[in-house]
Amino acid sequence: MSTPASHRAARAPVQQAALLLGLVFVVVGALGFIPGVTTDYGSLEFASHESGAELFALFQVSILHNLVHLAYGLTGLILAGTAAGAYAYLLVGGAVYLVLWVYGLSVGHDSDANFVPLNTADDWLHLVLGIAMIGLGLALGRRGARTDTR
Repeated sequence: MSTPASHRAARAPVQQAALLLGLVFVVVGALGFIPGVTTDYGSLEFASHESGAELFALFQVSILHNLVHLAYGLTGLILAGTAAGAYAYLLVGGAVYLVLWVYGLSVGHDSDANFVPLNTADDWLHLVLGIAMIGLGLALGRRGARTDTR
């Protein structure tokens, strides 16, 4: 038996943020496989700095990079099911992005260590995403942890 929408528990703001980010990552991951949205699609490699494909003609991508975005997004959608899961997704996911930002700055873009691959635009986007995800988790997490005392 289905409960009416008015009787369902409302999603906490932290869950809504994780859900939105999860959806964005799924869409971005899928767009990475669409020629035209991804320029130089014919040079898309599985995992290599030699992949010349770029999402929106800006962010260097590979098949692995796109699959990681899809997995990151699906993880966000799943963890958005609870406030605690959403909070963890935002904090841990944001921390992973900050580590990826440091990694991207540390390895040469033409190095074999740049297997994801990452370019300068990716590096700075990772910084913004890391800060934004952690900020959202910290700002919204406490509201999501409150319980209804009625």
